[in-house]
Amino acid sequence: MSAHTKIQWTDGTWNPVTGCTKVSSGCDHCYAETFAERFRGVKGHPFEHGFDLQLHPERLEQPLDWKKPRRIFVNSMSDLFHRDIPDDFIDEVFFVMMLANQHTFQVLTKRPERMKRYMTSRSAEQIEERGDGFQARLPSDCQTWPPPNVWLGVSVESKEYGWRAAMLQETPAAVRFLSLEPLLGSLDRLDLTGIDWVIVGGESGPKRRPMNLYWARDIRDRCKDHGVAFFFKQVSAVRPQDSMIPDDLRIREYPSDRGSTR
Repeated sequence: MSAHTKIQWTDGTWNPVTGCTKVSSGCDHCYAETFAERFRGVKGHPFEHGFDLQLHPERLEQPLDWKKPRRIFVNSMSDLFHRDIPDDFIDEVFFVMMLANQHTFQVLTKRPERMKRYMTSRSAEQIEERGDGFQARLPSDCQTWPPPNVWLGVSVESKEYGWRAAMLQETPAAVRFLSLEPLLGSLDRLDLTGIDWVIVGGESGPKRRPMNLYWARDIRDRCKDHGVAFFFKQVSAVRPQDSMIPDDLRIREYPSDRGSTR
C-alpha cells in the first residue's frame, strides 16, 4: 500500500495483486506495465517478475492498519477481475474492504463481465466465511451487500467499449463510476443512467494519443445534465500539469451520494 500517489482522484493505493494482460486499445501504453518491467530480473524487488500476474496474500491486511479514513484505489497495478485471479482470493479482498469500512475503496476494471458475475453471485454471509483466516468477524454495520464503502468502476476509452458501461449499470454497487482515460474518441452516445461519477483524462507519455477537448467538454455537459459528478484529470501531454488545463475543465468533483445503492 502506498500512502502517497500521483493519481489525482484517490488518496492511496493498495495492490494485493500486481501484473495484468492487455484487453483493449486503452492498454496499449499501460503505465503500470512500463513501470513494472523496468525492474524485471532485479532480485528482491517487488517487481522482480515484471508485470507477470502475481497474488500477494501478505498484503491483504494492510488496509486494516491504515486508521485514517481515505479513498484507496484497489490494484492500481493490476485488475481485480482478471481471469487468473481465483474467486477465493477476490473474496478475501472484499472481506478486508468490508472490515476496513473507515475507508472508501475504488475498484476499477476493464473486465466488467466477471465483475457483474461476481457481484451478483455473492452475499455478505458468503464473504464473512472468507474471514476465518483473519481471526475476525464482520460487525453488524459491515454486513451489507453490496458494500457501501466499495465503489465499482469500469474503463471506457472509445465507443467500441461502451458496452462496459452498460454492464456496470447492471452490476450491484453502492457507487458506480467510469474512467474515460485515456479518452481516445467521442463518447457522445454514452448512457450515464445509474452512473455516479465520471473521470476524464487524456493519455500521457511520449507515445500519447491525442484527446480532443471537445470530447471532454461534451461529457462534462452531459454529466451536469444528469447530476453526475465530473472529474477532469489531465489533458494529453508528455507530463500533464494543472496549468495546462483550460479553465472551463478545471472541475474535480466526487460523488456526494456515497452509500446509496441504485
